[in-house]
Amino acid sequence: MKVGCIGLGDIAQKAYLPVLATRPGLELHVHTRTPATLARVADSLHLPDGQRHTDLSELLAQDLDAAFVHAPTQAHPEIVTCLLEAGVATYVDKPIAYELADSERLVKLAEERNTSLAVGFNRRYAPGYAQCADHPRELILMQKNRIGLPEQPRTMILDDFIHVVDTLRFLAPGPVDDVTVRARVEDGLLHHVVLQLAGEGFTALGVMNRLSGSNEEILEVSGQDTKRQVVNLAEVIDHKGQPTIRRRGDWVPVARQRGIEQVVLAFLDAVRAGKVLSARDALATHELCERVVRAVTDRPA
Repeated sequence: MKVGCIGLGDIAQKAYLPVLATRPGLELHVHTRTPATLARVADSLHLPDGQRHTDLSELLAQDLDAAFVHAPTQAHPEIVTCLLEAGVATYVDKPIAYELADSERLVKLAEERNTSLAVGFNRRYAPGYAQCADHPRELILMQKNRIGLPEQPRTMILDDFIHVVDTLRFLAPGPVDDVTVRARVEDGLLHHVVLQLAGEGFTALGVMNRLSGSNEEILEVSGQDTKRQVVNLAEVIDHKGQPTIRRRGDWVPVARQRGIEQVVLAFLDAVRAGKVLSARDALATHELCERVVRAVTDRPA
């Protein structure tokens, strides 16, 4: 299987390439427009010259079976369009694009070409979060906070808060019939945002504070007098009377803890099996994010 990796930044180097480079039967091709980065990363992976590319058309000429897109979000529409038009099964980092119209166009293009388009919502595969889907979920609370990082609303919501939005959608035990957004914006920068989703018998709250004084991610699901808490994707605490703590094993790779290894393998397995993956559900998350963006940016001054 020939697989391309487009974009060799931190996320590719730390999370995806360690998984891809160790898969048997996989011929890895890497691409970036920066020659120095290409040489350094490819050298570390011991890739021959024929598997190193600075030109996208040259990469596409390799007759790829699949590709992973880790380029900056601004470049996603152009790159993903080229891959889908070439019939290459594509996995793209979230978001698909900053603008909903671009995301909609790419999902439609994938369907027209009958080609897989998968979006990197790795938290659905993270063991601690996936296990929460088996827990009573009358109340869901997720916080993803940062230190000193207020940002333009669209980039903050689509680059970062989208993980919170998608996790709430993933864990919601039924259809959502009410959406509420609250936020604080100063001088055009989003300081914090709160999303509430509600449906029959459940409420889900997503919170992001970019001036919280702490880098943290905490998920809590509760119901029927029990609670499960996941701290920084590594520590699972079950509360039923007395708390029971399970921590990530010392030898568990970070990519596995964060669900990246699992989502990569699920995508590759689907490609091998000839199964076409749809991005329609991922698009629903983008649509909800657009609703949050509009609620934040249309607030009265």
